[in-house]
Amino acid sequence: MPRDHHRPMTPGAGFFEEITGGADPAAVREAGDLAATLLVRGARGSDDADLAERVLHLADTEGLETLAQVWSGAPADTLAGCLWRLYVLRAWVHRAPQRVAREYDAGRARAQVARVVAGVADPPGPGELKAMIDDVLRGITGGDFAVTLLRAAAFARVVATGRASLGSEHEETVRMLTLAEQLESAGHAEMRHALG
Repeated sequence: MPRDHHRPMTPGAGFFEEITGGADPAAVREAGDLAATLLVRGARGSDDADLAERVLHLADTEGLETLAQVWSGAPADTLAGCLWRLYVLRAWVHRAPQRVAREYDAGRARAQVARVVAGVADPPGPGELKAMIDDVLRGITGGDFAVTLLRAAAFARVVATGRASLGSEHEETVRMLTLAEQLESAGHAEMRHALG
């Protein structure tokens, strides 16, 4: 029997507001997990450019603080936890592109494999890094989610390496390395179809 295919659902404007205002934390987490599943699984392989742009700009339209209420407590090995980490990484790149470019440039010679996986244009200027992170997040809907996670992980690893070589604060370097490891682990789990 032929299956009807339809456009994947995405949370509409105000979706997150409805589930965060004084709600039971378990209900918020459940709704956040559902939203993450719809964003990643419902849109998988979509070639809808408008959908990809809406997902890319979700934190811009809904607010990073709203996404934090829904996803920031999610474990790193869940779809919700992965999306939270991806949106935080994008927000940081867009907020501090010169710093990101400096740290990425400092790390790329020492993390060459990660540099290649990340797929950043050479030389890695602020504009190129913003374009790369946006391209990575477009993979949430239009590509292989494991590749999206692994590219983001590689990018974070190069930045962590750059931070270390520039003598940045140890805690900042460790946080970026932890992010890289979490995203990489989630990417491998996604390849095994084990990412929840």
